[in-house]
Amino acid sequence: MTVSITDVARAAGVSASTVSRALRGRPGVSDPVRAQIEAVAAELGYTASQSASSLASGRTRTIGVVVPYVGRWFFGTVLDASERVFSAAGYDVLLYNLGSPETRKRFFARLPVRKRVDALLSLLIPDEEEAAALRSLDIPLAVIVGGARDGFSVVGIDDRAGATLAVRHLVNLGHRRIGMLSGASEPLHWTTPIERRQAYLDVLADAGLPYDPALEADGGYSVEGGERAMAVLLAGRGRPTAVFAQSDEMAMGALRALRRHRLKVPDDVSVIGFDDHELAEVIGLTTIAQPVAGQGEEAARLLLRQIDEPGGAQPRQVRMPIRLVLRETTAPPDPRHRVP
Repeated sequence: MTVSITDVARAAGVSASTVSRALRGRPGVSDPVRAQIEAVAAELGYTASQSASSLASGRTRTIGVVVPYVGRWFFGTVLDASERVFSAAGYDVLLYNLGSPETRKRFFARLPVRKRVDALLSLLIPDEEEAAALRSLDIPLAVIVGGARDGFSVVGIDDRAGATLAVRHLVNLGHRRIGMLSGASEPLHWTTPIERRQAYLDVLADAGLPYDPALEADGGYSVEGGERAMAVLLAGRGRPTAVFAQSDEMAMGALRALRRHRLKVPDDVSVIGFDDHELAEVIGLTTIAQPVAGQGEEAARLLLRQIDEPGGAQPRQVRMPIRLVLRETTAPPDPRHRVP
C-alpha cells in the first residue's frame, strides 16, 4: 500500500501540515521534531509527491541560476555551493549559461524562466533594462558581485578594498615597478576588473609611482590568458619586479610564463593573486582570500528565506570578508632590480 502524509503524521504524533513543513525544510518545526518526522518517514518508506506539493503550494520547487562562465572556477564554485543549499531544502536548480552576448540577449528577450522557477540567482550583473525584466518576474532575486540594485539581494565583496590590499602589500615590500594582469568588463557588464584596476591606479598614485601602460596587460581571467599577459609584460621595455594578477588563475598563468623565461619567484619577480583558489595554497601563492563558496551559500539562504516569508523578508545586501594571505610568491625586490 502507498504510504500517505497522514500515515506519517499519525505515526509521528503530529499534524500533516507539520510533516509537510518538516520534510520540505520549512521553518516552524524544531530540530528534534524534524528529526523524528524524517525518521518515521524513512521507516514507513514515505516519499513526498513533488507534483502534488507544487500544486498545493503554487510553487515549482525550482530555482533558476544564470551564469556567464559555468566552466570557470569562481562561477563553478559559487554554483556548486548554492546548489547544495537549494538541494538540502528540496529545490531543483535550472541552469542557464549565458556565455555569449547573443545567448544573453536571447535570454533576456524571452525570459524562459517565467513561471518555471520560484526564485532566481544571477552570477552576472544585469544592466538596468535586464534588471527591470527580471523584476517583472515577481519572484525573489539575488545577484553575486556588483553593487546595490533595487529588488535584488546582493552578496559580494569589496573588490576595490581587496585589490588595494594586494597592491599596497607590494608597495610596502619596496616594489616600485608593479605590473598588473587585468581583464575586460565588456560584454558582460562586469564591474570586478574596473574596481580592481582603479584600486591599482589609486595605490600607485598614493605611493607617488607613475602609471606605465606597458606594465598592464589583459589576462582574460584565465590561466592561459595570464600566461600570455605575463609574456607581454616581460617583452616590454623594462620588466616589473612585482605583478598583481586580478585573479589567482591569471597568477598561475603568470607563474608558468616566468618559469618558462627562467625567472625565479619571488627572487626576480613577486606575484600576488586574488581569490584564494583551491590550488593557491598548493603552489604557495600569496593572494587576497574571499569566501567564494560562502557567497553562493549566503545568496541561496537569502533566496530561500524570501520564498518562505513572502512579503516579509526583504532583499538584503551582504558584504563578505576578505583578507591578505601571505605565502611564498612575494618578497622585497632584489636590490639589483630596485627602481629609484
